[in-house]
Amino acid sequence: MGKKRKIKGFRFQPFSLKQKKLLFFWEKGSPFQDKDIVIADGAIRSGKTIAMICSFLRWSLKNFNGENFILSGKTIGALKKNVIGPMQQILTSWGLRYEYNRSENYIIIGDNTYYMYDANNEKSQDRLQGLTSAGAFADEVALFPQNFVDQMIGRCSVEGAKIFMNCNPGSPYHFVKTEFIDKSKEKNILYMHFTMDDNLSLSEKVKERFRRMFTGVFFKRYILGLWVQAEGLIYDMFDEVKHKVQSIVRDYKEYYISCDYGTQNATAFLLWGKYLDKWYLVKEYYYSGRDKGKQKADDEYYDDLVEFAGDRKIKAVIIDPSAASFIAFIRKKGKFTVRKAKNDVLEGIRNVSSALNEGVILFNDCCINTFKEFFSYIWDEKAIERGEDKPLKVMDHAMDAVRYFVNTILYKNVDGKYADSIYNKGRGLKNNVYHRRKGGTVF
Repeated sequence: MGKKRKIKGFRFQPFSLKQKKLLFFWEKGSPFQDKDIVIADGAIRSGKTIAMICSFLRWSLKNFNGENFILSGKTIGALKKNVIGPMQQILTSWGLRYEYNRSENYIIIGDNTYYMYDANNEKSQDRLQGLTSAGAFADEVALFPQNFVDQMIGRCSVEGAKIFMNCNPGSPYHFVKTEFIDKSKEKNILYMHFTMDDNLSLSEKVKERFRRMFTGVFFKRYILGLWVQAEGLIYDMFDEVKHKVQSIVRDYKEYYISCDYGTQNATAFLLWGKYLDKWYLVKEYYYSGRDKGKQKADDEYYDDLVEFAGDRKIKAVIIDPSAASFIAFIRKKGKFTVRKAKNDVLEGIRNVSSALNEGVILFNDCCINTFKEFFSYIWDEKAIERGEDKPLKVMDHAMDAVRYFVNTILYKNVDGKYADSIYNKGRGLKNNVYHRRKGGTVF
């Protein structure tokens, strides 16, 4: 048995007026006490999640004893990172005992039990069936399937139940916008919109850094907090003057290869090298069996991969998890370490956009197919009409390979922290943006 990790208490700074409204809306005497649902949307780092966690905990513990509650996130991992971790710290700060069952994914606080659920796909709603709940907390609800949200609300049938939901904005046609926010009055919903100014812990310098991270649709959504449509070029921030560099010899310190593997479609290998704290696309391999009139088998692509890598020491080959046969073939050969790519499309596009904005990825001018795709990679208009953000699946193989590298190796959360230690030096933000003053309390 490993040593149990000690949970540090959460440190709070004063809440803003908007956060206080969210924190106390359900209290007796509040004009919003009878609202069935609260939705908090808006900018990143606006303080909505922490205020909502505190509000949900206080509400559920004050009003119920021995009831079940729903805690939901896009994935269990995201839920534990975004909600459960801060929740444990908050409970520790408040001096409240709890029992956290990591393997079964539930927390017992007092006599209440809080069950964790992922809302990853249409089938996720099946796990909610049969549960009777007194309330629910939905983190990043705009990433959930609609049937899960409907099922979650239907499970909250205990008298006095309330639903707490937060999210960053998406398409104006998204069901959260059209079915809940736009109908907040008729559905007895308290709707609250947050900006970074509602988080008193953020300095102007930090807020300006976040503003520099995003452009286009992501700036409008994640900084301005608007429900706006994605349209046109996906990487409209890509600039050949800024991002295209000469294919010259550099003393690269590390190498990765990212791969988008196709049988009927094109296969792309991208070689990435690190030089002076930036990542360069050194060269590309691009083979389309459809265009060449001859498909290649796994062993042929493997031979091409070996030739492409040359005598460089490759830290890992990053491949779309769906390329199961090619992954198995590479692993069997034993020459390369394989990492399955983190393949969340919209998250990956957002992260690539931020990396381009901050100039941490550059592209050698020999990578012709990659440049072609940057200027033809567009949003799917038919998907937009359904309230979905998806790229048009045409000429996207190098773009997928770029996304795999950035999202898996340089992965950046929307709070601006690169996983790669290079980008944490002098740039990272504290995990907990609220700091508790001595003797202070949230109650």
